[in-house]
Amino acid sequence: MHCPKCGADLPDTGAECPRCGVIVAKYLERDKPVPRDTNLDRDRDMEPRDPAALFLGAGPATSMAAAVGRGILLLLLALWTTTLVPDGVSAERVNSSFLHLPNLVFHEAGHILFIPLGRFMTVLGGSLTQVLVPLVCAGAFLWQTRDTFAAAAALWWAGENLIDVAPYIDDARDLKLVLLGGKTGAEVEGHDWEYLLNAMGVAHRDHLIAAIVQAIGTLTMIGALVWGAIVVSNQMGILRSGRTKPWS
Repeated sequence: MHCPKCGADLPDTGAECPRCGVIVAKYLERDKPVPRDTNLDRDRDMEPRDPAALFLGAGPATSMAAAVGRGILLLLLALWTTTLVPDGVSAERVNSSFLHLPNLVFHEAGHILFIPLGRFMTVLGGSLTQVLVPLVCAGAFLWQTRDTFAAAAALWWAGENLIDVAPYIDDARDLKLVLLGGKTGAEVEGHDWEYLLNAMGVAHRDHLIAAIVQAIGTLTMIGALVWGAIVVSNQMGILRSGRTKPWS
């Protein structure tokens, strides 16, 4: 028997080379092939190769319990949507939502993030960031984790943020909205959208712009709900049919 490292002669029972000191068993062990993770290979094989299939939720089939849970969550989001968008722009209704405070955290962080881009973008960055954060989450869910339903839920959140911004825009001239510090815009000499719309010369159209943002937010939420419903329906169909390759 020879040392696999230096070639020195070894007794058959030798565990250590007297010349180079290598432990023969350990040296040989490192050359063994690493076993493949068959579960990982199976999951990769299950991923849809077609982008359309990914958007439709034709990914690896989850359990029926998870699919039903997603359906229940979707129903709750639909019911919540009906409380947010029944009669146009409403600061009182939006501000009473528990999502308003989390949205506000991203709003304030956005002002800081956009400071290097000048005053206009610093002011706009608050509202912009609270809409961009859920959109980035949707993209990450879709392309990184292949969780289409989570992407649809994040898109719904982006629409909800647009509805959250709409009353702020609507108040550009009235300045009656109570701000974070507990005072109205009139008491603190304006707020974000009062400055932004005046800077763009469209302050006289604040109500129209707010209504458009509200409408876009509403359509985004409805579209996300429809998307989520399609995903849940497809995943339940995959589970019922027992297919192993959802895109086939």
